[in-house]
Order: sequence, then structure tokens, then C-alpha cells
Amino acid sequence: MTARLRVEFDNGDNRLAGLLESPAHEIRGYALFAHCFTCGKDIAAASRIARALVAQGIAVMRFDFTGLGNSDGDFANTNFSSNVQDLVAAADFLRQRYQAPALLIGHSLGGAAALQAAFQVPEAVAVATIGAPANAGHVAKQFGCDIKRIEAEGEAQVMLAGRPFTIKKQFLDDIAAHDSSRLAALKKALLVMHSPVDTVVSINEAQAIYQAAKHPKSFISLDSADHLLTDKADSEYVAGCIAAWASRYLPDYSFSRPQQNELHTGHVRVEERNHQFTRNVFSDSHFWLADEPTQVGGLNLGPDPYEHLLAALGACTSMTIRMYANHKKLPLEDVSVELRHARHYNEDCEHCEDEQQRLELLERQVRLRGELTDEQRQRLLQIADRCPVHKTLTGALRITTVEK
Repeated sequence: MTARLRVEFDNGDNRLAGLLESPAHEIRGYALFAHCFTCGKDIAAASRIARALVAQGIAVMRFDFTGLGNSDGDFANTNFSSNVQDLVAAADFLRQRYQAPALLIGHSLGGAAALQAAFQVPEAVAVATIGAPANAGHVAKQFGCDIKRIEAEGEAQVMLAGRPFTIKKQFLDDIAAHDSSRLAALKKALLVMHSPVDTVVSINEAQAIYQAAKHPKSFISLDSADHLLTDKADSEYVAGCIAAWASRYLPDYSFSRPQQNELHTGHVRVEERNHQFTRNVFSDSHFWLADEPTQVGGLNLGPDPYEHLLAALGACTSMTIRMYANHKKLPLEDVSVELRHARHYNEDCEHCEDEQQRLELLERQVRLRGELTDEQRQRLLQIADRCPVHKTLTGALRITTVEK
């Protein structure tokens, strides 16, 4: 399953609309996708590439640039530089709410923007471009003979992909000032993907990007694909190649145990694994992860805190019942414990909106299998309430907090 979440974030005075798609289970990393010129986040190629990457464990956020799709702003007042800043704002949003993107992906002019934005996203370790021009000025070719009118009158309405757009002189000035020579200082892994039969952006542009960049860099030819990747097979191929290539550079979220000072028996230490919710949890001889679900901003790499609490009570209950049954030689074949955490308001309270009047309830269901008498079953349920964790939770528990 895939989690799809519509998101919004600000870039200056404009509210931009995006879509974050995440795998239901472990997330290998976050990617930020930049769509092509005058397109939108919901263009078929972007949707298909995002879905295919999610299937490979990569969460993908795509959004509408200012003035396009569901995002605020006037397209006529945007330019290449504002597109780059939209991308940086999107990366900031991911960093604050989830995790900074490790992978930037750009299609067509979005690819050129992703290359420029990469310099302002330090956490990005890899950039992939699809049918991208080496220089933003290349997009001026789409305006044809309208360029003279734009320069003479300050603006003009041009037809792009069958739709009218107002292009102002400031747009031409901005793309003319774009300098692609910085690519040599990118210091990030680069994947250049381009079709040799692309009639919108020549494959010579891919060659220029590849030659300007330093290693590590890779090139994949998208034989027979058109510029917009309208064939589903082409976009899925692109996504598969990006996922396989990026896996070499994405952060490692494996369960390998980090270096840790030894702990005494009965001690637990929790350390940050990232600056969101993922945590390393250590005991004297074990290591595991704690996290939150993806829908609240976690990576879902481990149980959340309440699941840990339920697991502690459930494990202790099961162990205590088994220990008693073995000691008494009861015919208990198997015991399972299912737990749920809930909050209920005290029905007798007069001020139920008061946070202190809510009751925390741990519901515990014990399943006993075996040729047990009713008396034996009742006794084992009584023993469940005597497990040490149960006594701790229901006793006079006091928690002290000090700075170490």
C-alpha cells in the first residue's frame, strides 16, 4: 500500500500545493521531484515515476511550481530563479516535517532547476535529470518568434503545449543570466537520462551536462522515448533505473547496530538516529529502533512509544503465565496476548474537557490454548495481573527527570 498525503508549504507570499507519496513500510529515503516547464505535479510521467519509486521504498514529494496547478501566485511573474527557490522551499518543508530529501529529480527545465537547487540542499546526495537542458536559456527556443515581441513590448502571450501563457521580459533576462558552469562543483552523484530522439531538448544538452559534471556521474539513454515520457513503459523504466542507481547513495536505514558504550543490565539508552522521530534504542545486549508512522512524519522503521509500552506489558504477561503454568505443570499449549491503548473520559466527571479527567486504558486480551479446566483458566488470568510490568504500571509509579 501507498500513503498519499496532500501537503502545502510557503515560499514567500505564495502557498504551494504538493503531494507526498510514501511506502507503507520502511522508507529508504525521500526524493523531491521537479516537473517540466509549464507542466504540473500531476502530469502522467511525474505520477508514474513517483509511484514506481514508492514501490521501491522511496518516498516522493512532487508539487506545483508557483502559478501552476493548485499553487498560488501568477505564472507571469515567475522565472527560472523562482523555480529554484520553490524547490529549496519544498526541501525545507520536508526537512522540517519529515526528512530532508536525499534525492532530487528533475524533468526537462525542472532538471536544470534541480541541479541549481542541489547547491542549497546539503542533505541531497544524488541528483537525477530527465530530458533536461544544460542551460535554462534553452527554454527560450519554445517562444520562437514571440521573443522579439516580448523584448519590444515587455511581455507577450505565447502558446505552450496548446495553452496560453504570459511571458515577460524579466523571464528572458533571468534565464539568460543562468550559468551552468557551476556543475563542476556539484559534489553530488549525478544521473543524466535523455532520449536520443527527444525533439524538444536535444540529447546534446545531456552531453553538455555530463561533460561539465565531475564523477560520480552516470548516463542512461532512453531509447525511443519522447520528451514527456508519455509511454507508461518509459516512465516506469526511468523510475526503476533511478531507484537502482540511487540505492548506492541513499542513507542507510538498515538495522546494523551503531557503536555504543556498554550498558548495565536493566538500563536502556535512547539516542537520535535522525532529527525527526527515528531513535536507536540500546539495552545491555540488544539494539532496536523506535519510530512513528509515516502519516505523522516518521519513517516507520520501528514501533512507536505506545507500541513499546504495550509490547512490554504483553511480553511480561505472556512470560508470567507461561512460567506459572510450567511450574504447576498445567496443560497450557500456547498463550498469546493482544493489547490496545485507548483514552476514555471518566463518565462521572463534571469537567470532561479537563485533560486530567481522561482515563488511560490498556485493554489486554489473553488467549489460552490447551486442555485447561475453567478453574485453571481463571487462575491463569489472575496470574496475568501479577506480572511485574502490570504491577509497575498500576502501582505508585514515580518518574524522575534529571540532566546528565
